[in-house]
Amino acid sequence: MSDGSALERLTALRQYQGEGKRAPHKPLLVLLALGQLNATGSSALEWSAVEERLGALLSEFGTSTTTGSSSAAYPFTRLRSDGVWQLSRDVPNDNVGPLNSEPIEGHFSPEIEEELSGSPAALNAVARALVESQFPLTIAPDVLSAVGLDPDVVFSTAPTATALAARKRDVNWRRQIVAAWDRSCAFCGFDGALGGAPVGIEAAHVRWFNFEGPDDLDNGLALCSLHHKLLDRGAIGLRDPETVIVSSAFSAVGAAGRAVYELHGRGLRPRPGTALPAPEYVMWHHAEVFKGDPLKA
Repeated sequence: MSDGSALERLTALRQYQGEGKRAPHKPLLVLLALGQLNATGSSALEWSAVEERLGALLSEFGTSTTTGSSSAAYPFTRLRSDGVWQLSRDVPNDNVGPLNSEPIEGHFSPEIEEELSGSPAALNAVARALVESQFPLTIAPDVLSAVGLDPDVVFSTAPTATALAARKRDVNWRRQIVAAWDRSCAFCGFDGALGGAPVGIEAAHVRWFNFEGPDDLDNGLALCSLHHKLLDRGAIGLRDPETVIVSSAFSAVGAAGRAVYELHGRGLRPRPGTALPAPEYVMWHHAEVFKGDPLKA
């Protein structure tokens, strides 16, 4: 058996690191294989299924550039270099043609498969560690559901990821952000309260905390729960520190959904003294989270 537990090895994947760029390809493939193992008792995935399912995951939860068959082929072939993944036949890295030439499947290495098959707690620990390292908590449950894992089970049975626990959050940041924006959504103005306390108002990082986003007042907005999630999913963003934009990839038919379109081009109106998001955090969100192009003016 190789040194290290499944948790250690599957959370130490080789990923592109540099300037805060996101590279969710390998983590999403591992999560997809965890869902397969949990559902069927085997992590084995045919390339045809990976091409479709991982491609959809990358489109939904990745960046604007992580789409297409080549993006799915990258982790399917290169995860072998991490010593945790095997293919049923040898193929070159990143090349879709050989993957399509005849059936091929990928699966965890035998020792990883054995450990996770015998321990649901270990499987859930890997899933939580990966999803918390790659995504904010607004959308982590969506990712787990999309790969076939129950978020309630994962979060109730697995500890917080060690890497995130080691970086301490500022316990006052959320309260300070909500107060700085007058306890109302910076996008729509919602300011509901229950018993005098704000309800449905959350502090949102512009640059995600797990991608080196600081707990600083110029890296946060007070947002209603809906607009917080839409910001983290890339449906809404900022053109500059003062102007909201809506992605052309977002669509809605009903009146409530179409109200999101009305945010496009709207200026933020903070109270005097409130820090607007710093340009470098706005640029990070636009490059790494915002989907596609903004709506036409």
